[in-house]
Amino acid sequence: MKKLAFLLFLVFFALGGFAQDMKTYQYAERDTLNLYLDFYTPENVNDSTICLVYVFGGGFIGGHRDGKWEKDYFKQLVDAGFMVASIDYRLGLKGAKNLSILNTEPLEIAVHMATEDAILALAYLLEHAKELKINKDYVVMIGSSAGAITSLQTDYSMCNGYLNSDILPDDFRLAGVVSYAGAIFSHEGPVKYRNREPAPTMLYHGMRDNLVSYKGISLGSIGFFGADALVKRFEKYDYPYFARRFEDYGHSIALAGPLTIDDLLWFCRHYIYNKERIQVDGTYTNLDPATMPPYDYYTPGDLYK
Repeated sequence: MKKLAFLLFLVFFALGGFAQDMKTYQYAERDTLNLYLDFYTPENVNDSTICLVYVFGGGFIGGHRDGKWEKDYFKQLVDAGFMVASIDYRLGLKGAKNLSILNTEPLEIAVHMATEDAILALAYLLEHAKELKINKDYVVMIGSSAGAITSLQTDYSMCNGYLNSDILPDDFRLAGVVSYAGAIFSHEGPVKYRNREPAPTMLYHGMRDNLVSYKGISLGSIGFFGADALVKRFEKYDYPYFARRFEDYGHSIALAGPLTIDDLLWFCRHYIYNKERIQVDGTYTNLDPATMPPYDYYTPGDLYK
């Protein structure tokens, strides 16, 4: 783990493409925008193949479903046996300025826009599950940074009947959620899953993350709750989770996905296939802050000027 920064640097600049089957579908039209998803299929598909619905990062101001970094990551995931559906969503923070706990409305709007789009993508995938050979019991949301926020927020909305989650079948549940530097926005105080418990959740977060708060930040009933706050809620209510905390890192953990394929496979085996109700929590220390990538120090003020 001491070489994590160097590996993240290599991953960030990796280029790649692959020959597995990929098809593009328009899944919705929102605010005059056509929203697409790219669907990658591994060579061998069966009833136990997991479909990862991937949501890209970019601070709700940028990013791509089919960027070079993403394609290289998808190659690893497909080679590991996963289906991948990489989705578009509306970028609701373009032009936003001065985000803070005293000015959360733009963030709330952006998170809700992205989450509504993710739910529409899920609805499309479920509607076309037979032709895409998707097992509805094995659909997992996974995302980086803004995409991790969207993935967590989607499950949170589904569990509470928020936003447009009522368009999904009543019996549909996510099999899992995987978050690389994500959080949940709440305007009702600490995160609560009122109607049903959350999907088994895999959380990666840098403990020095100043962009998406690791501990969370709140004022009154408004809050933005990162991995540490979510783990506390999961522990209190005995929800299954898998957490990795990185003491000397910030937001670069959002790019750790390609380095953690083995963890993802372990998570799927124990939490999804075996349905084990376990809680795994690890903290990594003794990393050298001097080797941290520059974006580890980013704050909202650096993105939303």
